[in-house]
Amino acid sequence: MELRVLTALPVYNEAAHLEGVLAGALTYCREVLVVDDGSTDGTAVLLAARNDVRRIRHARNRGYGAALRSAFAFACREGYDVLVTIDCDGQHQPQLIPQFVTEARATDIVSGSRYLRRFPGDSDPPEERRRINESITTELNRRLGLHLTDAFCGFKAYRTSALERLTLTEDGYAMPLELWIQAAALGLKIVEAAVPLIYFNEARSFGGSLDDAETRLKVYHKVIARSCAAAFPDKMTSPL
Repeated sequence: MELRVLTALPVYNEAAHLEGVLAGALTYCREVLVVDDGSTDGTAVLLAARNDVRRIRHARNRGYGAALRSAFAFACREGYDVLVTIDCDGQHQPQLIPQFVTEARATDIVSGSRYLRRFPGDSDPPEERRRINESITTELNRRLGLHLTDAFCGFKAYRTSALERLTLTEDGYAMPLELWIQAAALGLKIVEAAVPLIYFNEARSFGGSLDDAETRLKVYHKVIARSCAAAFPDKMTSPL
């Protein structure tokens, strides 16, 4: 049976990369959605000139998690079977979309991992990002009994039947942590798929105080604790 597939891109001020990433996405997926999270750099103008993608625009910047939640809601509402998400900064390879879709036939979440194996030409990640990713991934595995190698990769494929069971509330970059916890609590089937590790020499902001690595790590720990308490209210059975 042919699956109805949507590829969604959460976008905030990505005018420099948008056209190239969309060209790649449309090569490997017939239906593409862009969630413009209140961009102010001309992204909205570029999108308005196109008639080959679906669009959602947030009137103000609400956050990475909020943009993904809009994509999740759209995919479920419109009756897609699989939602693929890729970032719009040029770090994900659209030619891998068919592989993710194929793997999604037999699982609930296919999650890209930049650390599952090395690819020729892989970048060296910024040290603070690597350290935080490793710390949070280890904590999630310990608490939830998962076997993740990359908690933060934005390249994923979801069965919409699984997305419909989630009740996500986080707006920012910590939303994937809330997602992992709810997925574990629901017993969703998760597999990782290796993707190249690509970083560009561009300044990227997490927003305000979150640009400080230690502040960001503390926020992530708080979200994990809060989400675990909500997903596992019985402390006797909660992951420790």
